[in-house]
Amino acid sequence: MVHRQFAALGDATRLAIVEQLARGPSPVGDLAVPTAMSLPAVLKHVRVLEEAELVTTVKRGRVRECRLREDALVAVAEWTARQQALWSARLDALGLLLEES
Repeated sequence: MVHRQFAALGDATRLAIVEQLARGPSPVGDLAVPTAMSLPAVLKHVRVLEEAELVTTVKRGRVRECRLREDALVAVAEWTARQQALWSARLDALGLLLEES
């Protein structure tokens, strides 16, 4: 799942949508305003974020409201923490090797 999340967040528009939703739920129409994109174009980005399990949407009448999932970035944070630990250990080993030389 984390690869889909990174792929989704790799697009500047989708990253901006996630950042906006981190401040609270928002109708899709409001997400389109800062992008100067059409509503259908923004909806395509929202669908990618939904498929990556980063956001959820609920349709209320004619308005589709988006919200960031509470657990949205848990997998990303866990993967990043594992990578940080791995590379810290490798760099520490390299440092020791260089000190011995």
